[in-house]
Amino acid sequence: MFGSLRRALCAVAAGILLPLAGAGVQPAGAAEAGAGGRTVRAAEAGAGYWHTSGRQILDAAGQPVRIAGINWFGFETGNNVVHGLWSRDYKSMIDQMRSLGYNTIRIPFSDDIFKSSTVPNSIDFSGGKNADLQGLGSLGVLDRIVAYAGQSGLKVVLDRHRPDAGGQSALWYTAAVPESTWIANLKALATRYKGQDTVVGIDLHNEPHDPACWGCGDTARDWRLAAQRAGNAVLSVNPDLLIFVEGVQTFNGVSGWWGGNLMGVAQYPVQLDVPGRLVYSAHDYATSVAQQSWFSDPTFPANMPGIWDKYWGYIFKQNIAPVWVGEFGTTLQSTTDQKWLAALVDYLRPTSTYGSFHWTFWSWNPNSGDTGGILKDDWSTVDTVKDGYLTSIKAPGFPTGGGGDTDPDPDPGTASCAATYTVTSDWGGGFNAEVKVTNTGTTPVNSWKVTWTWPTTRQITSMWNATYTQSGQTVTATNATHNGTIGAGGSTTFGFGGTPGGGSTPTATCTAT
Repeated sequence: MFGSLRRALCAVAAGILLPLAGAGVQPAGAAEAGAGGRTVRAAEAGAGYWHTSGRQILDAAGQPVRIAGINWFGFETGNNVVHGLWSRDYKSMIDQMRSLGYNTIRIPFSDDIFKSSTVPNSIDFSGGKNADLQGLGSLGVLDRIVAYAGQSGLKVVLDRHRPDAGGQSALWYTAAVPESTWIANLKALATRYKGQDTVVGIDLHNEPHDPACWGCGDTARDWRLAAQRAGNAVLSVNPDLLIFVEGVQTFNGVSGWWGGNLMGVAQYPVQLDVPGRLVYSAHDYATSVAQQSWFSDPTFPANMPGIWDKYWGYIFKQNIAPVWVGEFGTTLQSTTDQKWLAALVDYLRPTSTYGSFHWTFWSWNPNSGDTGGILKDDWSTVDTVKDGYLTSIKAPGFPTGGGGDTDPDPDPGTASCAATYTVTSDWGGGFNAEVKVTNTGTTPVNSWKVTWTWPTTRQITSMWNATYTQSGQTVTATNATHNGTIGAGGSTTFGFGGTPGGGSTPTATCTAT
């Protein structure tokens, strides 16, 4: 709801809250003991195109995969390209996403990028940044982003966000952009990336809302029927893609978030010509976007799982189809929003009973007016508090599809790393700190640990993006599942809270393997 506010280009500051703790997820391709004690590496999940079976998304080999990603917007705005390239090189952005444990990028776009007159703007080429983007149109830039994401082990979902850069539309068409143009452009994208399995699917239209309906039978308003027409058109030219279908705002008089109401699926499921290609998508937000009745319920946040079950979770729990929460976010400035995000993360966490929901957080960008982003306003520093909430539901990356190395036991070289300890806030009774871990070697780091000793008595109260042990004043922090691998020259961060504040900053040492 109020989607246009979420795209406002103003900076916001994230609130401070110690993040939800949770166990990490075993990475795909984890080493297993083989015969004779030799380590045998299982095939990494995520290779090739994907398909669905019940509530699961499966890779080409039939292994379950989990989308745990981030929205990077801008192609749907007047810049006609992802935002932030006025500050950084696009490859460094993608590297950072991967280092933080995001494995998929949802990229919103508008139909404007298909016009020959459209050119990307606000890209900084100084100092060699974005050098290979010079002279390219929007689609050419998108090609480069997709290619590098795939090389980095990330997948991409393309999101038809708006008919034009002017703003969100309730229906999938407007007077200026009719349904025929919408479908033609979706087919053009599907054809453009045919055979490139980095692009696993297309989100047909962002946040349909009133007067859009689900199952009403009016072809001018029935989003379910329009999604079938568009989805089948896409599959007619690229039958390997997943088709992501969002909800509406209102069904049978019950309203929710724009795109977040999938109650109609139970009675009126989307029917595609190619089986195993449908994923339903919900959006869910906190009070920094808009107020909803459930936030003032006296039982909040305990009431939220029931709300989510009603609007979209039942599809997943009843094994009807996979469910992807394509957008969710908040500034975290209010206690209500903090409780909401903690509850939603808990709801999305994989379980032995149901397996995994899928998600992409809104947003990477700090310039989303009513949510902010994972990056802070400098387009480089990570909001470790916000990112920390998501740690327990992140997932492994995917195979890069590289190849060419036939040596089964190549010499990995010597791994090395360095750690920089920085106090980010100190209020006397306690403090927050961030540690940056940098790969200082020429070969990838597979795992790391950082150790330091405080000269005075201090105690860690919580840590995110790493696990820790403390013996006296000596702390040893070990990488989380999602951020153990760091490419040569790359870096990652973890943060923690402690008590009391004050005292000198210790020297941290890093050990890598």
